[in-house]
Amino acid sequence: MSNPVSIPTWSQLIQAHARTHPKVLVGFGISVLGVLALLLQGEVWLNASENDTVRWALWGGMAGFLATTLGAMPVLFLNGLKQKTEDVMLGAAAGMMLAAAAFSLLLPGLAAGEKFTGNAVGGAVLVVAGMALGVMLMLGLDQFTPHEHDKSGPCGPGNERCNRVWLFVMAVAIHNLPEGMAVGVSFAQGDLSVGLPLATAIALQDIPEGLAVAMTLRSIGTSAWKSIGVAALGGLLEPIGALIGVSLVGSSAMAYPIGLGLAAGAMLFVVSHEVIPETHRNGHQTSATIGLMVGFAIMMVLDTTLG
Repeated sequence: MSNPVSIPTWSQLIQAHARTHPKVLVGFGISVLGVLALLLQGEVWLNASENDTVRWALWGGMAGFLATTLGAMPVLFLNGLKQKTEDVMLGAAAGMMLAAAAFSLLLPGLAAGEKFTGNAVGGAVLVVAGMALGVMLMLGLDQFTPHEHDKSGPCGPGNERCNRVWLFVMAVAIHNLPEGMAVGVSFAQGDLSVGLPLATAIALQDIPEGLAVAMTLRSIGTSAWKSIGVAALGGLLEPIGALIGVSLVGSSAMAYPIGLGLAAGAMLFVVSHEVIPETHRNGHQTSATIGLMVGFAIMMVLDTTLG
């Protein structure tokens, strides 16, 4: 009589995945410890109801959530979206994220770091340290969270056990978390000239992202309203991420450049690792690149006029 097949548990799946990616696991652990250290030093939640920075961060995150939901609404009357159009739209979103990372996160971070340390090199070191934490955090989430992308398919430990809809929810959440964190960090020092253009840019680029997610779900047979709901559910990570972001910095002058670097590193990772490859798999690389340049230019203008 043959022995019954042993089905691995979630814990065993994650442990097996960790054994094949030990360096990623170490980096992820370091990034989590770094984030926890930043959260513990922050005093932003003391008298939070009277704290304008918390309210601004939350409103900025909610704008991203609403934009993602709004972007998904056209699936009620659209039967499909041309692949070239989708690639251009996502390219524009990638361009806005790149510009937001550069103009609204890295440049203010370098300025704040230089002011804190008294020299440009010391300020750059703080920002780069934050970027490293952000990249390791997102790499760990990407490797150890089951999720699915339209072209590359399912990935992460135990993805075969998850419903495809939930895999897409997790993919959207991984994208939206760093965006929300960036919004929260940008408002953390109460400087609207940093937070407002970034929150505006994130909300604008969330519209095509929401539409792309909803259309992908429709293509696998998900109902229109359920597709909108999934996009909205993933978009909830925007306000949650914003609250995490504003908490990372608190009132600490040293944590501010590190937090800006962390948010920038996380966003740059998502753009390079996920968004740009998605737009360059379908033969529309040139159009997607032009879309990226247009999105970058729009964000640059927003940063100049609103900053």
